[in-house]
Amino acid sequence: MAITEKEFQLMKDYLREHSGITLGDGKEYLLESRLTTLMVQNGCETFTDLHKMLQAGTEPLRVKVIDAMTTNETLWFRDDSFFSVFEKEIVPRLIKRASMGKVRIWSAACSTGQEPYSIAMLIDHALGRSPSVPNTRFEILATDLSPSAIFMATSARYSQLALSRGMRPDFKDRYFNENGLAYELDQKIRAMVTFKQFNLMDSFALLGKFDIILCRNVLIYFSDELKKSIYGKLSTSLLPDGMLALGSSESPRGITDALTSELLAKTAFYRPAQGSGGHSQLYGQRK
Repeated sequence: MAITEKEFQLMKDYLREHSGITLGDGKEYLLESRLTTLMVQNGCETFTDLHKMLQAGTEPLRVKVIDAMTTNETLWFRDDSFFSVFEKEIVPRLIKRASMGKVRIWSAACSTGQEPYSIAMLIDHALGRSPSVPNTRFEILATDLSPSAIFMATSARYSQLALSRGMRPDFKDRYFNENGLAYELDQKIRAMVTFKQFNLMDSFALLGKFDIILCRNVLIYFSDELKKSIYGKLSTSLLPDGMLALGSSESPRGITDALTSELLAKTAFYRPAQGSGGHSQLYGQRK
């Protein structure tokens, strides 16, 4: 179904208000390709009809629309340079911290589970060299806006094609079991991760505090105003010496002063501007 200029603006405003997604000009085709089937299923002849239904407050429809517009493309160990630093520098320090208590990690915008499961596998692999620290000391929260992505992540079943996209051969052999046409992730890795549907525009207060937050390659779709708000909430969700990881092309510089940068093996991480105490002991010297 073709969308008019007026309808495109209405849908752009609705998506920005309810999900933070900011569609640029010329993205009419994206709305048409992703929402047409949903419109037919709900008896909508035009995007105006769909917008009216959404404005009427039908929660299930709102969830389906946002789900359809959410991109769930991802890889295992996405960004080799980042995960190399995470494995060699961050994981050993987190294990040291875990020897004294719980370590909490949040994978925001986790899509179908590749990022949090990649983290869990790296930690479990490293714990083989530190048997005195159980993997139950690590709590990994993984959230995403898309309910279908969360469903797939929770099932922890992946096709051969999905595993070919970045999975390390030794980790595939160690952590996956073939079951028919799918590969199932080992239960001990699944047990390290808790999945939850969550909108980054909502309050973070009930999520608690974290040692590490990964919010990579998602805020690039948000306006600067929303980025500033979310950066502020991410900062207050970190422990005083906690660290935030963003995508390689992302930076809070020029948007917020709630975060300051740290370089670790030439990879940028970010920490709360007001919380430098104890930082150098866990993450290395300040640059």
